[in-house]
Amino acid sequence: MRKIKQPTIEQVELTDIMYALADPTRLEIVTRLANAGRQLTCGELDLNRPKSSMSHHFKILRSAGLVETEVNGTEHMNSLRMDEIEQKFPGVLSAILKTLQDNSDTATSL
Repeated sequence: MRKIKQPTIEQVELTDIMYALADPTRLEIVTRLANAGRQLTCGELDLNRPKSSMSHHFKILRSAGLVETEVNGTEHMNSLRMDEIEQKFPGVLSAILKTLQDNSDTATSL
């Protein structure tokens, strides 16, 4: 598999992570990757958006260091860099994901 260029964990900045997560589409991608607990293809994460729009969102997520994308033939396999992010910024990503989960649980129970 070929990896697409992304920053090393040492190059990842908290401000870039927060910027990337400020968009609802990117938040949804990160949430789906976290919930899946495995690599997902772009097709599994299309969110009914145009391909060009999704490419842009994945580029922002990769640039921020949140997502790693590997090319396997014609498929792009995406994974969340949860362990690395949690090691560098303890509790940040897990707190964001927990808040999103709690909010969706509250919304579905209403």
